[in-house]
Amino acid sequence: MREESELIGAPPGTLTYIGKRITAQPVVTILEYNEFDFSETRHTDIEASMVNVRNGMIRWINVEGVHDTALVEKIGKMYDIHPLTLEDIVNTNQRPKFEEYDNYLVNIMRMIYEDEECKSKNEMYVSEQLTILLMNKKTVISFQEANGGDVFDIIRTRIRQGKGRIRKSSADYLAYCLIDAVVDSYFEVLEHFGDALERMEDELVGNPKNETIRRLHEMKREISYLRKSVWPMRDMVNNIERSESDLISDSTFVYLRDAQDHIIRVIDTVEFYRDLIGGMIDLYMSSMSNRMNEVMKTMTIITTIFVPLTFIVGVYGMNFEFMPELHTQFGYYIVWLVMIVIVVILFVFFRIKKWL
Repeated sequence: MREESELIGAPPGTLTYIGKRITAQPVVTILEYNEFDFSETRHTDIEASMVNVRNGMIRWINVEGVHDTALVEKIGKMYDIHPLTLEDIVNTNQRPKFEEYDNYLVNIMRMIYEDEECKSKNEMYVSEQLTILLMNKKTVISFQEANGGDVFDIIRTRIRQGKGRIRKSSADYLAYCLIDAVVDSYFEVLEHFGDALERMEDELVGNPKNETIRRLHEMKREISYLRKSVWPMRDMVNNIERSESDLISDSTFVYLRDAQDHIIRVIDTVEFYRDLIGGMIDLYMSSMSNRMNEVMKTMTIITTIFVPLTFIVGVYGMNFEFMPELHTQFGYYIVWLVMIVIVVILFVFFRIKKWL
């Protein structure tokens, strides 16, 4: 994994990929559509993908894999994208944000979803950076950190089948749909997160183990990461709504307010789970403390019972020749009787005090 320290001293706009090490070849997918027609092509080179581009249609260019800085740079030259935007695209540690340029709008966010690979690795979710550029009324370009999965299948299906209003709307509505799909994916991840918390809660009440606290701390770290990813998205959508750009139509602003409402619901859920995990950790510590107290109480009771017995045995274990009871005929049995009586008295006392 390449770190941001590699950018120290580099001039602004330098394209240096920062993120997970990826070896797969990037893929460029172009969906073109209008109310009556639709086409979809996949290529590994942006120049080849632009050969059969048709005019007058809404165009969604989706780039999977930003580790190829040469490809990102080519797209930047073709669409006159500012070098600082290109730098943000290839640096996958960006904070979610919205930026407005003279000829396009930029949205950067974290796309979080579940797939079969993360389930096989016993991970909660996959997280990658997503950059959405609204270039004009006809073109949207999205850059995904890696290829292999995303949350846009439902949008592709609606475009292919002509469902909803997406085929009848301009590119700003498509950009909104991409943002909304990312927000909705948070709900799915949080739902599975909540199911895992319920199982953990049952385990805490039933039979907490050392593994339990480790898993709780892992979940606390995951929910903190979700919190850091989703909170800035509220400001991002707020900034979009305050934008005076002509690229966003009035009808789309209504949908953006709905997306903002969804983000607030996600934030509320994340905060609830965060507090819940903190309470579960406290519950685990209390359970462990109570268990230790029970052990100490049992050990104390056993010790209290054996202290007088040990004293008696110690006294009559001394090797003095002239001990008063040394030659008593039934001395051995009397000592046993005294010790049994002491044990019974202590046991009854502990029962009366409800210590047993």
